[in-house]
Amino acid sequence: MKKYTILFFCCVFSSTMIAQQIDSGQSTVSFSLSNMGFRTVEGQFSGLDGDISFDPESLENSRFDVCIDASTVNTDNAKRDEHLRNEDFFEVTTYPTICYVSTSIKKTANGFISDGILSMHGQSKEASIPFTVENGVFAGTLSINRLDYNVGLDFKKFMVGYDVNVDIRCVTQ
Repeated sequence: MKKYTILFFCCVFSSTMIAQQIDSGQSTVSFSLSNMGFRTVEGQFSGLDGDISFDPESLENSRFDVCIDASTVNTDNAKRDEHLRNEDFFEVTTYPTICYVSTSIKKTANGFISDGILSMHGQSKEASIPFTVENGVFAGTLSINRLDYNVGLDFKKFMVGYDVNVDIRCVTQ
């Protein structure tokens, strides 16, 4: 009898978890960082893809496992974008994706926070992403130090800022 109760609970629970399908065409990961100490370079990646299972009533069972194609970097400057794709920065032929996998999600006063692992350029580091969700749109922000991920190691802070501000807009269907 106990075995059937557990099986029933698992079936009921799994049917309440809400899996969201990412709309890759509308989802973006934007970034900004200082350039030459007085300008700001802005850009974005497209093609966000992966798995999202999010239920605000069951955060312990919610999960993000998403990636973007690093070769989609776009700063509206073709020459700079090509440079960002080569071995000086993202080295997209060797490291084609930038991925995030959550390890926990918690409710906050302003929304939620996801703790997890951000993997980029062969490096994986813990990262926390505060986010909100409204009408199927997840919006989050974080700041990372590009040197933590070995991105652009030969470029000093004056040329390319170390801190990168990241805005995530994930539209689900």
